Amino acid sequence: CANCLYFSGYDLPWEEKDKVYPGNLASPLEIIIEASNGASNYGNKFGEPVISGFVRSYGATDDAGVRREWIKPIMFSGGLGTIDANLAKKIPAKRGMKVVKIGGPVYRIGVGGGSASSMEVQGDNSMELDFGAVQRGDPEMEQKLNRVVRACAEMGDDNPILSIHDQGAGGNGNVLKELVEPAGAVIFTRNFDLGDPSISTLELWGAEYQESDAILCKPEDSDLLKKIAAREKCPINFVGTVTGNGKIIVSEEENCDISKYLNNEDKNLDSSKHPVNLELEVILGKMPCKVFNLREMPLQRFPMKLPNGLTVLSALDRVLRLPSIASKRYLTNKVDRCVTGLVAQQQCVGPLHTPLADVAVTAISHFSTKGIATSIGEQPIKGLVNEAAGARMTVAEALSNLVFARVSALQDVKCSGNWMWPAKLPGEGAALYKACSAMCSLMKEFGIAIDGGKDSLSMAVRTDKDIVKAPGALVISCYAPCPDIRQVVTPDLKAPAIGQQGCLLFIDLSYGKSRLGGTALSQVYYQLGNDVPDVEDAQAFKNAFNATQQLIADKKVFAGHDISDGGLITCLLEMCFAGISGINVDIIHKPAPVIDVLFSEEVGWILEIDEKFQNEAIKMFQCYGVPVYSIGKSVGLGMNSKIVVKVRNEIVLSTTVIDSMNIWEETSYQLERYQTNIICALEEFSSLRERTIPAYCLGFDPVRSHSILKDLERVRVAVIREEGINGDREMAASLLEAGFDVWDVTMQDLLKNRITLDVFRGIIFPGGFSYADVCGSAKGWAASFLFHPSLREQLSRFVARENTFSLGVCNGCQLMSLLGWVGDENTKDRPGICLDHNLSERFECRWTTVRIKNSPSIMLKGMEDSVLGVWVAHGEGRFTFREEVLKILEQNNCLPIRYVLTF
Repeated sequence: CANCLYFSGYDLPWEEKDKVYPGNLASPLEIIIEASNGASNYGNKFGEPVISGFVRSYGATDDAGVRREWIKPIMFSGGLGTIDANLAKKIPAKRGMKVVKIGGPVYRIGVGGGSASSMEVQGDNSMELDFGAVQRGDPEMEQKLNRVVRACAEMGDDNPILSIHDQGAGGNGNVLKELVEPAGAVIFTRNFDLGDPSISTLELWGAEYQESDAILCKPEDSDLLKKIAAREKCPINFVGTVTGNGKIIVSEEENCDISKYLNNEDKNLDSSKHPVNLELEVILGKMPCKVFNLREMPLQRFPMKLPNGLTVLSALDRVLRLPSIASKRYLTNKVDRCVTGLVAQQQCVGPLHTPLADVAVTAISHFSTKGIATSIGEQPIKGLVNEAAGARMTVAEALSNLVFARVSALQDVKCSGNWMWPAKLPGEGAALYKACSAMCSLMKEFGIAIDGGKDSLSMAVRTDKDIVKAPGALVISCYAPCPDIRQVVTPDLKAPAIGQQGCLLFIDLSYGKSRLGGTALSQVYYQLGNDVPDVEDAQAFKNAFNATQQLIADKKVFAGHDISDGGLITCLLEMCFAGISGINVDIIHKPAPVIDVLFSEEVGWILEIDEKFQNEAIKMFQCYGVPVYSIGKSVGLGMNSKIVVKVRNEIVLSTTVIDSMNIWEETSYQLERYQTNIICALEEFSSLRERTIPAYCLGFDPVRSHSILKDLERVRVAVIREEGINGDREMAASLLEAGFDVWDVTMQDLLKNRITLDVFRGIIFPGGFSYADVCGSAKGWAASFLFHPSLREQLSRFVARENTFSLGVCNGCQLMSLLGWVGDENTKDRPGICLDHNLSERFECRWTTVRIKNSPSIMLKGMEDSVLGVWVAHGEGRFTFREEVLKILEQNNCLPIRYVLTF
């Protein structure tokens, strides 16, 4: 969330141009690009797919003359995972247990971060302190830390980790206290690895450097942990011991002798060597409750006054450009949405991979169709008019997104609630309380609950003499078990692509209301309004959720999309964009004016149903007591398909898919111009009109091929990984499915001579960012092989054997080109093939179409003439050739996979 973007050369008329902003803060345009770059790059390098999200841009002066903007932005992120239930309970700290830090060394990073982020108003602190409090991420270290934790967890009952706590706000001074509570421990500063030798004990104790966890283990498991950490090249420090005396003691002694602390000989410690010596019960157990004296500030809100004669087309020309509604392709193009091989549904849907998905879904295993569904809800602008309604609509949005993936049951849904609110300023604490109370009451009616979350309650910034408050924001992230990851419904209309007309059903939970307060329409016409959409009937919502889930389970729904930002008309248009299909609809049951009917953001959703199931679906909703209306058909296929919208039998919009989609895509294009090669951005935007649906075809029978592979003798292959590689597990899973005997081999295993390449017939180099690509893609990894005499000789012997094969993907492919394994064997000292930077000048993640050509490749035999959809995700993946090498490859049919144009 950021304030108005103020594009150069792309005027958005609702953005106020005369506002003053602090000179020491990043511009909103920088924030929207650089913050998303930071999250994308971190996820790309760590190997965590980014599969869902939202964007808000808002800056306005309300009816009472109060300026509300996200000058202090929100950068929200979260993650999903699974854990063995037997490992979910931490073992309490006991005397003699070792206190261990795993992860990166101590850096002067995030010093005072917790207190800086809790300032009442941003700008009241010094610039130097604010800058020092900022976090800096190291995804490669985080990945190494994660591998250590996962290796331990996968040992099951033999897991050496007894308790674990991640380091966050408060740094070591918080994480270590909470880890050893109530038993107490002594911590030796000399046992920490320091990233900077000048770091003081105060900084060591308070710095909030990331990529660091604290764990407890038994003394006898210390060597095992050291071995696991060494294999993953992850730093590990045994920094202290649980004493059982109920104190947290920090010792600067040179001699880290723990005996006196275990034998209660620590009564008269030298305070100059023990800067921390505190009773845990006092600082953690007996803190008095804080009392907040809150008072309400009456809101002054006025009814909406829209321009006379406002047409649907004119309103859409603004609404579809609003960053919260416009295409998010500028975000999805640059972030890995497929890494792990566990992603069942990410942001993009339909033949053009249009970023419009309501729900994200991941599998819990490569060998299972069970998974996790997650969705997001947030409605902060409605909260500016009515805090309680804004909170209820946030919950409703999260669930009306989640409804499109079948979950085990509504009562199994859990939520993370995150609050970003200027709560310390007059009136805002009371507003937060009202919002929280409304959220809790509605969740009780739904039978769901929050089980975690965080807050930032200092969302205000000083500009000159003014204090600018951010809109109070509640973000609800829902998640629930998904019994079958294949039972997910996406917004792209599908019936026209198979030669049918789909029936469009409107699940309308507004009960006749069409309120415009706090909507996208109100924002683009400089207003808030005084009456916002709300949840009218919680039981009806539950019934609609359950009825939709049943239809999805019965495979009777083609497509579905929730009504949210931009209202009913935007929901319908987005379904057209995603499916490259037209519609013909008529809304006859709502009595409000046309603009109100189409742009109100009341609770509801649209379903595309197979015509033969239309009556059955309507009857099901009626049996549940849910208002449902058949409003029209999905008709026509292609960018020039007609979109016709009527209200009470009168045509109010007649356009084509491409004309409306161009408006919706343009804000994304303007943002792409700031973060990629402008020529590439323009080419993609300009080619939209010519895009067609890819024509996939298989030239082989995958079931038959799979059964043949199952009968073969298992061939031993090594999946070799270096630090920073993140595609190894999905590679191993695919190899196991193909019948191979798969070994996980780290470079440390080879360098320490624990195993050699001589025992393998296949070598697989998976993808990722070895050494974070600091020296260039795979160059550090290649050096590990080529500059080590033993490994270089092993590679030579492997290549010389006649029964071996190799495969390199992404970073592994880049490695093989540097090793001279790709192309003419005689050019290995001067590779004839290189993988160069993408023309876009950045990392790209795309779902693209390829054709398999005839070639000598053993892995592509029998697949000739297949046209397949595949993921590409890389920053340096553009093949470049020396001219003579390219000729040789073409003559020998060694260019077996070719891109297929879809326009």
